[in-house]
Amino acid sequence: MPNLYYEAFKQSMEDPDFFWATYAKDCHWYKKWDKVLDDSNKPFYRWFTGGVVNTCYNTLDFHIKNGRGEQAALIYDSPVTNSIKTYTYTELRDLVAKFAGVLASNGVTKGDRVIIYMPMIPEAAVAMLACARIGAIHSVVFGGFAAKELATRIDDAKPKVIVSASCGIEIEKIIPYKPLLDGAIDMANSKPDVCIIVQRPMAKAEMIPGRDFDWNDEIAKAAPHDCVPVAATDPLYILYTSGTTGIPKGVVRDNGGHMVALKWSMKAVYNMDAGDVYWSASDLGWAVGHSYIVYGPLLKGCTTILFEGKPVGTPDAGVFWRIISQHKVKAMFTAPTAFRAIKRDDPEGEFIKKYDLSRFKTLFLAGERLDPATLKWSENMLNIPVIDHWWQTETGWAIVANCMGLHYFPVKPGSPTKAVPGWDLQVIGNDGKPVKAGETGALVAKLPLPPGTLPTLWQNNERFVSSYLQEFPGYYKTADAGFINSDGYVFVMSRTDDIINVAGHSLSPGAMEEVLSDHPDVAECAVLGVEDNLKGHIPLGFLVLKAGAAKSHDKIVTEVIQTVRDRIGPVAAFKKAAVVARLPKTRSGKILRGTIQKIADNKEYKVPATIDDSAILDEIKETLKGMGYAGSKK
Repeated sequence: MPNLYYEAFKQSMEDPDFFWATYAKDCHWYKKWDKVLDDSNKPFYRWFTGGVVNTCYNTLDFHIKNGRGEQAALIYDSPVTNSIKTYTYTELRDLVAKFAGVLASNGVTKGDRVIIYMPMIPEAAVAMLACARIGAIHSVVFGGFAAKELATRIDDAKPKVIVSASCGIEIEKIIPYKPLLDGAIDMANSKPDVCIIVQRPMAKAEMIPGRDFDWNDEIAKAAPHDCVPVAATDPLYILYTSGTTGIPKGVVRDNGGHMVALKWSMKAVYNMDAGDVYWSASDLGWAVGHSYIVYGPLLKGCTTILFEGKPVGTPDAGVFWRIISQHKVKAMFTAPTAFRAIKRDDPEGEFIKKYDLSRFKTLFLAGERLDPATLKWSENMLNIPVIDHWWQTETGWAIVANCMGLHYFPVKPGSPTKAVPGWDLQVIGNDGKPVKAGETGALVAKLPLPPGTLPTLWQNNERFVSSYLQEFPGYYKTADAGFINSDGYVFVMSRTDDIINVAGHSLSPGAMEEVLSDHPDVAECAVLGVEDNLKGHIPLGFLVLKAGAAKSHDKIVTEVIQTVRDRIGPVAAFKKAAVVARLPKTRSGKILRGTIQKIADNKEYKVPATIDDSAILDEIKETLKGMGYAGSKK
């Protein structure tokens, strides 16, 4: 049997034009491209120049035309409102066409921007697709984002219309959105002409006459709008990178390359076919939500699930298994944080036993480093392949993965497996030269990047170059450190600025976290470097324990410190750790290591706008003081 992965990878490197043109033929084009890869203006590469497309047509109308009109396109499952609603491809297309008409009637035309500031409700996906239908550029901002951060995005995108909702729901807590939206518009220099608001029954928003309009009222009087052809190189959306301070970085995604790459990835990476049910348990405010809740599954003709809830607490640690069983999910994609939360609340997997998961074939995890302990727990509990894969907001889809639709490779804990076809991934040392196999350095991708990635930043070519291309000429800087072994397996160890330098030795916090997470009582952990007068930096560890851990905190801390010494060596200088109730994270699940480090070093820090719960930083600060940091002895 031929190895389809090696064949695809070889062709994508040697003849990328032929490789991507082959898969572009699976999509609908109003006009075929003149050139597959246009490198006439390096480093601003463009894919499928001269081609004319519409992404919304390819997600909905294309499948209706090919007989999938009555198939479920989107299933909205909301345990926080105790509701489930299914939309067929025809029903979703008709609703999208109507809302496209709403936007058009409010003056939105091709190239105009629309900000979408909404919770995880079907109207958010409808608004995204409606923008794509008329050639408008959407920018989804995570629902509940602070007013100041929303204001910076309004000023950068300058939207003609903002689409929002009266509130979001965090487990049982109602989060009113409209006051945040009104505050952001007051702060912003750029003002939208119109705001369209979904009035949810659990909280009614106060409307400003002449500016604010009710979603249902507008839909009721709207005329459906047809798809508007756009250039393949025209922007589909802007997505601002999470955690941005000051002037935000607006990642641009084009129409043509994005459409081709995502449709290809659904089969190649996730092994999904048209008609299969796919669930990405993420948020529409993140890149995962764009790529693999809305666009990827619908481009492929799958059924996609839009989930409004949490992995635990809505109502319990079995909600994921209920959804997988009830909706016959074939593959799921979520963050390791979600599974660590489930593991913490249900370490023996008792909830898993209550559901029929026979149709569930593959679990994909990404968004942060997958620790081996969580990998092993998931494999043991589910008895299916658990696939780590690595990608970024900027890339839009996987850089490294075990491509389940091409060839399954044995899983190696700590590695998301091999570079995906299209990605020429390399490791570069401090001298700017490639390092030997197994040596750690900066992970970079040789230009040009494959289709579907960022061609630039919104109205800021200079910042695109300085942020991603300048440090390693001819390469895209991922800002992650790691190594590639002699078998081609990639190990992503940490952000390059997270590397801890202890007495001249560069140490990976990821390697130490692997050791900590192997302890049977540890559900989650983080390691970061703090300043030390003698060694430059030393590592600190933070441990979140599993429910029901019997040993004392001191005993567990002593054991993990000794294990790090045994497995990594005294050079790690790992001598301090503390048990905490939880770790501060962004809403997308990333641990705020940099913020904890600044608190420990008694430096000024800003509470990130994307933090899930700012009160936790006060708890961390008290823990650090007890360890002799955060100003207590410095």
